[in-house]
Amino acid sequence: MTRTVLFPRTGRGTALCGVLLLVTAEGLAVGLAPHPLRLFLSGTLIGASVAGLLLALLLAGSRRRAGTAALLAGARAGGEDTQWFSARSLDGFPMEQVRPLLLAPGAPGLSRLYTAWVFATHGQDPRWIARHLDLPGRTARLLVTEARRRTGAGPAAASGPSAPTSAGPTSAGPG
Repeated sequence: MTRTVLFPRTGRGTALCGVLLLVTAEGLAVGLAPHPLRLFLSGTLIGASVAGLLLALLLAGSRRRAGTAALLAGARAGGEDTQWFSARSLDGFPMEQVRPLLLAPGAPGLSRLYTAWVFATHGQDPRWIARHLDLPGRTARLLVTEARRRTGAGPAAASGPSAPTSAGPTSAGPG
């Protein structure tokens, strides 16, 4: 089940709220100002608004150009046919054990299972995979167990970077 936020907080939404608050404050300032000061205050606010609009357009244009350049560089490097996972990273994927899960109602997509497999082969534990990829715990355990069997790693070696290793004595005391 995919979790979605009804009203996600984005930078654009925050900027819009800020602009609306600023416009309201400007309207109140012009409305409450004494009559001789209104003309000067209106001109100043219009000038500041035009400068802000030009700055926003300049920033948006430079971001778009930078994004287009990065997209073109990626297209030249790998072409449009690039895959997310190489064939080597998916070696040993337990398709026969996963196939019944794919055919069940409400089953996760194959790409999500491939992602979970890559995380499992890189040492993530089943709880982490289940929580971050929104997979059933049984599926995550199956993938992690198969990944450990494939790499020959035990449960301690595949639980993460902070897992203790059994490479030898660790006693640092006098002996």
